[in-house]
Amino acid sequence: MKEQEILDPANEAEAEMAAVAHQCLVAALDHSKADHIEVILDLGAQGDARHETPVLKLPPRALRFFADVLRQMAKREPMLLVPQKHELTTQEAANFLNVSRPFVIKEIEANRLKCRKVNRHRRIEFEELRRYQAEQQQQSEQALQDLTKLSEALGLEF
Repeated sequence: MKEQEILDPANEAEAEMAAVAHQCLVAALDHSKADHIEVILDLGAQGDARHETPVLKLPPRALRFFADVLRQMAKREPMLLVPQKHELTTQEAANFLNVSRPFVIKEIEANRLKCRKVNRHRRIEFEELRRYQAEQQQQSEQALQDLTKLSEALGLEF
């Protein structure tokens, strides 16, 4: 992935504005069951009295996305926006999963991670990578629950 796709962390003033905006959006979404939400734009002195106030119609789903972005900005964490159908190299996939490239290749060869070949190169869809990550997380949680049950059955304290 190119460096310019990464959104740098917000500065302190931006983080504060983002936190307030996030709270407002979440409050509006929590109390709304509407199929769309209208945002009235205040153009201040730029507004022309002869024209009506511009209104922006947005689906609640888009506002939830904006709320998520604002939450990350408020935390001052970097963000990476990736299109769902984006394909990654094995190295990019390894970086995303925080594992080695040989491990990703081993998972592909074991048919646990799907990819497609472009000439000799493997490409993994971001959506597939997220599926794999969720599956691994679920397996880890199940193993932890099994270990807890086994510990309780053996009367071990922890």
